[in-house]
Amino acid sequence: MRDRAAYAEHIAEVLAGPHGAKVGYPIGLRELRVLRRAALSSALLRLTFGGPELDGFHSYVPDEHIRLIFPCADGVLRLPRRDGLSLEWGDPRPVSREYTVRRYEHGELDVDFAIHPGGLASEWALAAEPGARIHIAGPPGGVVVPPGYDRYLFAGDITALPAIARWLESLAPTARGWAVVEVRDESERIPLPAPPGIEVRWAYRGGIAPGSGDALERAVRTVRPPAGERIYVWMAAEAGVLRPLRRWVRGTLGVGPKDCLIAGYWKRGVADFDREE
Repeated sequence: MRDRAAYAEHIAEVLAGPHGAKVGYPIGLRELRVLRRAALSSALLRLTFGGPELDGFHSYVPDEHIRLIFPCADGVLRLPRRDGLSLEWGDPRPVSREYTVRRYEHGELDVDFAIHPGGLASEWALAAEPGARIHIAGPPGGVVVPPGYDRYLFAGDITALPAIARWLESLAPTARGWAVVEVRDESERIPLPAPPGIEVRWAYRGGIAPGSGDALERAVRTVRPPAGERIYVWMAAEAGVLRPLRRWVRGTLGVGPKDCLIAGYWKRGVADFDREE
């Protein structure tokens, strides 16, 4: 297994290059327990996980995801099988849901849950008390982005807010750009510390159902990057909401696939949507 120094070296190589790239990690499987819980807003709940099996967890960059594994419909907890540096998920496939690694340090792992009625992971998180146990797989890797861009554009809905917050924390103090986040109203906002050159904008959708309006699109389209600058774009939201924005990024902004990551985190009416990039 490659040690942390080897991963740091690979990440340093990407950081020195002109474009971002994904760096793979060994995909672990761990049973963790809830250490504590905290409501961040009316729509975000943070669970902090820990335990002996968290030792050796790999986390280096903002765009990292893990899978929380739940019992199947028949009540049986099926787990993936370790296969070298990967996992074999088998058939029937274990039931899981994907979440951002919000923070990993000092032997603790934070995961922020977007709370919504009927969501498997959301309902579990709402009921989870300190001591509750769950298996976590991953992360399988992370997208490393060089610091040489003139400006950055981050945009997403409430499901992308944890990742956007981590991105903003990771930027150099001199970074410039925009962060646009769609929420229902002010009760869903959280503090978003960012470099002085990053303008944070909140887009309110009001009573419109998540993933069904154009509040995010309208807010993003107000961004006016200066001509001739290199821009990195990161967006995540409901898959359908992102379709017109994909065209806008590539057409109007002229940003190519090596300089952006646009991910459909979820899709209305589809459980455990396999993220679209």
